[in-house]
Amino acid sequence: MADELDIQAAPHSSELNMILGWRQWADAGSVSSGLPQYLVQQTKAQKIGAIRPDGFYIFQVPGTHDLVRPVVKFEQGLPKTLQASQNELYFAGNDERGTVILIGDEPHLDIERYCTAILDLAKRWSVRKIIGLGGIYGEVPFDKERLITGIYSLPALKDEMVRLAVSLSDYEGGASIGSYLCKRAGEMSLSYQGLYALVPAYEFTEGEEGGNSLRLENDFSAWLSVMQRLNYLLKLDFDLTDLEARSRELVEVVNSKVDEVDQAAPQLGIRETLNRISSSFTEVTFNPLDEVWEEELKRLMDKFDLDDQ
Repeated sequence: MADELDIQAAPHSSELNMILGWRQWADAGSVSSGLPQYLVQQTKAQKIGAIRPDGFYIFQVPGTHDLVRPVVKFEQGLPKTLQASQNELYFAGNDERGTVILIGDEPHLDIERYCTAILDLAKRWSVRKIIGLGGIYGEVPFDKERLITGIYSLPALKDEMVRLAVSLSDYEGGASIGSYLCKRAGEMSLSYQGLYALVPAYEFTEGEEGGNSLRLENDFSAWLSVMQRLNYLLKLDFDLTDLEARSRELVEVVNSKVDEVDQAAPQLGIRETLNRISSSFTEVTFNPLDEVWEEELKRLMDKFDLDDQ
C-alpha cells in the first residue's frame, strides 16, 4: 500500500468517514466528480495526500486519437499545464468528526491494487463509513426530487439504506468503480454505501432525420438529494442553502429553455413529452425529521429519568 499512496498528513478525528467521487463512467450530472469538488471548496478542505497514478492509466489507445491521453496546453512553445489522471485526498472537519474526500479518475488498469489502496487506507484510519457517489442518466422529471439508487457492502446496512428512501439496486452488467469497490469492501468487512442519482436526460426524435437531446451536465437538484442523505448518514450538518438555491435556478433555466425550443420546433413535442414523463413519475421524498424527532424525544425522556433519580 505504501507504494500507491502519498500521504502528507493523517487525520486524527475520533469519528472519520470517507466520501469517494471519480471522473468516471457513472458520472451523470457530475454527481461523482462535481459534487465532491464542490464539497472541498465549500468546506475549505485541506489536501492531505494522493493515490499515485503509476500503473493505473493508459496513455493512448491506437485509433482513438485523444480518448484517454492527458491534455497539455502550450504557450509560445512552452508547456503551461498538463491535465493528467490524478486521485487527490482532502480532509474537512475537526478532532471530533472528520471527512476524507477523494476526487479521482476511474482507473483503466489494475483495479485490484487501486481498490486495495483505498480500502487499506480506510482500515488503517478506522473509517466508520465509506460513501461512493455516482450519477445515471434517465427519463425523469427535471422539476421533481431526484430518485436515488443505493448499493451496500454488508447485510447489516440494509435497514439504514431503506431509511434513506433509496431504491436498492438490482443492476446486472458492467461494473463501475463504485460497484467494484463495494464488493471488495464487503469482503474486508468494511462499510461501503453507494448513492447513484438518476439525472434527467431526454431524446426528442424528429422522423428519419434524427432528433435532439437534452441532459443536465451539472445537476444541482441531484447534488441536493445526495447531500440531504450524506448529512443524515455522516452527521455532517452541511448547509444546504446554496444547493437549494442552485436547484431552484436550474429548474427555472430548464423550463425557460424547454419553452424556447418548444416554440421554435413544436413538431418535437418537447413539452408534451415532459408532461407525460412527469405524470407517470412517482416522487420519493427523503425526510429524516420523523426519526430525528423520535431520537430527540428519547433523549429528553432519558434525561428526565436521570433527573428523577
